[in-house]
Amino acid sequence: MALYKHILLAVDFSDHSHAVANTAKQIAAQNQAKFSIVYVVDNLPLNSDPFGPIQFDVDLTQELLDNAKTRLKQVAATLEIPENQQWLEMGNPKLEIVRIAEEQQADLIVIGSHGRHGLALLLGSTANGVLHHAKVDVLAVRLKDS
Repeated sequence: MALYKHILLAVDFSDHSHAVANTAKQIAAQNQAKFSIVYVVDNLPLNSDPFGPIQFDVDLTQELLDNAKTRLKQVAATLEIPENQQWLEMGNPKLEIVRIAEEQQADLIVIGSHGRHGLALLLGSTANGVLHHAKVDVLAVRLKDS
């Protein structure tokens, strides 16, 4: 009997994220589960200037999305994840990952974690946020910092 039916891999395109991807793929194979992938482009801080909104070229957002889409397709292709199981979102990564998991009825989210402590942890980590917001199991795969 399979423990999981749908594995959602949350990627961040870091240097060591292939280890997270390989772990997720192995779990999906062992459970004969559906295997999906999500990448979230973090919101640009539009109102972080106390003197008014920061002015920037809207093409920057589109360029970020285009680059992320290209990288997501490359990673998904190496993992043999079909296009209809790939999601590219823009927003708060922890909230968007949890939202996609709920909408797609994933029962396991696999995400990388640097295992930071102290101030770095207080500033927030996506893995920690997903862990505390998700209604399904979350596997945080430890990433080795270079």
